[in-house]
Amino acid sequence: MTELSHTTHKHSVAVIGSGPAGFTAALYAARAAMDVTIYEGMQPGGQLTITTEVENYPGFEHGIQGPELMDVMRKQIHRFGAISVYETVTALDTSKRPFTLTTESGKTQSVDAVILAMGASAKLLGAKGEQEYMGYGISACATCDGFFFRNQDVLVIGGGDTAMEEANYLTRFCSSVTIVHRREEFRASKIMIDRAHSNPKIKFLLNTTVDEFQGITLESGLKKMTTAILRNTQTGAITEHTTDGAFVAIGHQPNSKLVKGIVAMDDGEYVLTEGKSSYTNVAGVFACGDLQDTVYRQAITAAASGCMAAIDAERWLEQQH
Repeated sequence: MTELSHTTHKHSVAVIGSGPAGFTAALYAARAAMDVTIYEGMQPGGQLTITTEVENYPGFEHGIQGPELMDVMRKQIHRFGAISVYETVTALDTSKRPFTLTTESGKTQSVDAVILAMGASAKLLGAKGEQEYMGYGISACATCDGFFFRNQDVLVIGGGDTAMEEANYLTRFCSSVTIVHRREEFRASKIMIDRAHSNPKIKFLLNTTVDEFQGITLESGLKKMTTAILRNTQTGAITEHTTDGAFVAIGHQPNSKLVKGIVAMDDGEYVLTEGKSSYTNVAGVFACGDLQDTVYRQAITAAASGCMAAIDAERWLEQQH
């Protein structure tokens, strides 16, 4: 690991958060001859570090493991001089320039520009076994992982537009999709509910929650989720539901706590950017990736926005000087 020696040297750009957005921002900024520090935080590599096979990232004909892809990106930014700090930024002072970042250990860093790339986290159920089998039969992204469940029977857990959209998408691949929802009524829009009801591959389990996920260990040594323990919210009855996969579709939470009250956000606490740029409402602070993306949330779109943020930061810095 490359460590940073905190001195009075003023770095041009700090990238907060890793993953495809942060690493790409660091890559472009470093290649533009800027001094780049990337704060990788508690989960270096972001959400892809808990993803198994990644088949939809360009350049890898036969796919690549999520952690391996992030490691390749990290080595690439280090090649161009970017410095990784494996700490979480706990405070950001933008009241004067240069900006000041403070990490969990109390160290501070002065920077000319900041690129926010903290990403977003899928909201999870908190059910027993959910973390254990995440990536091994449980997913939080149908677009990312639906292809792996061809001709299989899966569950989609949730009652909003996300659940309906993911269920409909999964019917392209799966034999059947069962939507599990804790209530009788849905939060989803009527048009999304009607689409799900009219899809012959979609079934419904209402007034039902998931208490636990269970599975097996394959001969290869890998784990595989095979069973969802369901509870009826009205009667309390417990049933075992055999399934090939489960998609948790109860929304995402942007990791924007650090900049709450600093930069403008929408009602869901996603960072707002100006037009098609990465500019926030604070001059010198840019945002990219899932932190500001409420629509696509893919590794490739995150990487693309990281490129945009680095170019925007470079041009902004040139204007200041």
